[in-house]
Amino acid sequence: MRAVRSFQPLAPWRGVLLAVLVLIPSFIASEFMLQVLPHPGFGLINDSLAVLFGFLFGWISIGLWISIAGAVVLLFQRRSSLVETKFRVESADVRTAVIMPIFREDPERVCAGIEAVYRSVTDTGRLSEFDFFILSDSHDADAWVEEEVAWAALRKRLGAGAHVFYRRRRNNTKRKSGNIADFCRHWGAQYRYMVILDADSLMNGSILTRLVDKMEANPAVGLIQTLPVAVHQHTLFGRVQQFANRLYGPVFAAGLNFWHVNAGHYWGHNAIIRIAPFMRHCGLPRLPGNGVFGGEIMSHDFVEAALLRRAGWGVWLEPGLEGSYEETPPTLLDELKRDRRWAQGNLQHGRLIFARGLAVPHRVVFLNGIMSYVSSLLWLAFLVLSSVEAVLHGLVPPRYFPKTHMLFPIWPVWHPHWALALFWFTAAILFLPKLLAIALTVIHGETRAFGGWWRVVLGVVMESLLSAILAPVRMLFHTAFVVSVLIGRKTSWEPQERGDTSTSWRQALRYHSFGTILAMVWGGAIYLLNPSYFWWLMPVMGAWLVAIPISVWISRVGLGRAAQRVGLFATPEEIQPPPLLQLFARLRQTLPGVRRMDHRGFMAAVVDPGVNALHCALLTSRGAIGEGLALSRQQLMLSALKDGPGALSGSDRLHLLSDRETLMALHWKVWALKGPRARRWLGDQYFRAEESVPQPPAMWTLVDHVVPM
Repeated sequence: MRAVRSFQPLAPWRGVLLAVLVLIPSFIASEFMLQVLPHPGFGLINDSLAVLFGFLFGWISIGLWISIAGAVVLLFQRRSSLVETKFRVESADVRTAVIMPIFREDPERVCAGIEAVYRSVTDTGRLSEFDFFILSDSHDADAWVEEEVAWAALRKRLGAGAHVFYRRRRNNTKRKSGNIADFCRHWGAQYRYMVILDADSLMNGSILTRLVDKMEANPAVGLIQTLPVAVHQHTLFGRVQQFANRLYGPVFAAGLNFWHVNAGHYWGHNAIIRIAPFMRHCGLPRLPGNGVFGGEIMSHDFVEAALLRRAGWGVWLEPGLEGSYEETPPTLLDELKRDRRWAQGNLQHGRLIFARGLAVPHRVVFLNGIMSYVSSLLWLAFLVLSSVEAVLHGLVPPRYFPKTHMLFPIWPVWHPHWALALFWFTAAILFLPKLLAIALTVIHGETRAFGGWWRVVLGVVMESLLSAILAPVRMLFHTAFVVSVLIGRKTSWEPQERGDTSTSWRQALRYHSFGTILAMVWGGAIYLLNPSYFWWLMPVMGAWLVAIPISVWISRVGLGRAAQRVGLFATPEEIQPPPLLQLFARLRQTLPGVRRMDHRGFMAAVVDPGVNALHCALLTSRGAIGEGLALSRQQLMLSALKDGPGALSGSDRLHLLSDRETLMALHWKVWALKGPRARRWLGDQYFRAEESVPQPPAMWTLVDHVVPM
């Protein structure tokens, strides 16, 4: 308790200091912009440009001061903020649930991740304190069955007594937050803590046990968020993002911890939560209204952290804990698809900023999330207004005597050297955090872990060039996201792409062609009307022009592998993989060749006796059903037998999978079919010559077909 309270008096002063450091330079920069713009100019446009520049300058300077604070912290204090017990007291009451909510994910990857974490916890000798849960929200029939089969195989590998459980919700309301809430309602009372993992998350056993010890030693803490390190990236885009995450992330996270103290961030995964206060205080309300700003809260993690802190519980970001990993989107388009969902969720927080009782740092977190996307709209507005002013200066003759009865003319004044000075000063603010990260890597002797100092410098230079090209592209997309949200267009809930996916030329043309056409029209018009200003716009217009080939090339695994061969964009986890990542890699290589089933998904649940028995055993009884529903299911089964599986819709398959008696009856009736109807369900592999009666194997069990003996 003492470790938490010692920081609380400092938090408000840090917030005031950060506000001063951001706001005062922003006002100065805004005034300086007025001096840089041509004079006499167009008053309203000039004033608007100055205000927009002040907002944007303040926005980017926040990152600078966060990085400076983080660099100072890492330079002089490389230890955790929270104390942890040196002598742990064994207690059967300290139970922790490790939960992984999933939605139409690769079940083999999910189970490989759970198995790697499970075995890592086993090595700590504290496995008895942890239970593992796979919480599915998948509403696809094939995905449902595949998840069950993969879970059964996992239990077989870990042993019959393994504490790994699987649950699928029938109604996936409120998405991930509803999935976690459902777990808490049914099983939360049995545990003191829960660790939330994403489908691409990994955490080693030592960090899990340390998180539990930290929570035990700090009873006023409700949540501890770790800093996940990006891993397993093979596309060029993914490797660049992975490198940047690993090099800059610790500095930025340490700065966030310094400024926010015990009102820190929660990113929804790779974090430990004290369940009792979470259940008591973090029930998410449904926002009034039916538009994009109403209904279910989408970006729930920020809100849950704010509610915990409002109730008096500390929320801490602990960047010094090693052993927390995640995967990032492999391509630019995959990243932008994820940002589309985040944009709506973050903009929705505009209704929560002024909610009663929230800590100021969490209000800032809401505002920061909103500005992550609105800043793109402001940047585009700045470019539009500056282009309008440039065109007007090219078309409208200057007024030397704007007022009557003037003795002396007012000559147009333009200070290009001031504009260059402002440009380079802004660039310095953007690049200084990267230089701080390089300096800390050199000071702490960690350059060898990244492949050597020259690879670190070259990687930062190339990453910065790519970021400069992609920034205008992201700006255009983020602006479109904000506008689509403001006009009421909702986004759908789709699974995130993982692995080594690549962007095709057709996809790139579909998503980037608007920016290319806009650059040609906008840039061409500026070149004709005011050629001198065209070169100031060239970094943005040029990025839009090359977006199509750049998006395709950086999504290629071949270019990523080539960079890896020369040691470019290397990370410590890649050069010397920790045991957890090595184990996960071995599992990923072996598991795809494990199953030898003739059918998959829904077909396996109907045809394969072992899968059918497994699925039926996992179905929970829902009591007596009405006569009408029973007749409907019977009719659906008869239609399926008559017309074959191809005639079943996705909802039909889910209905059949949801009822134990109907599915068991369908299984036996399928094997009793003959002739063409039997072949529709079973294929040709169970028929001998011209026989019309199928012949199943003599020994056919789930164990034989799912895992090797």
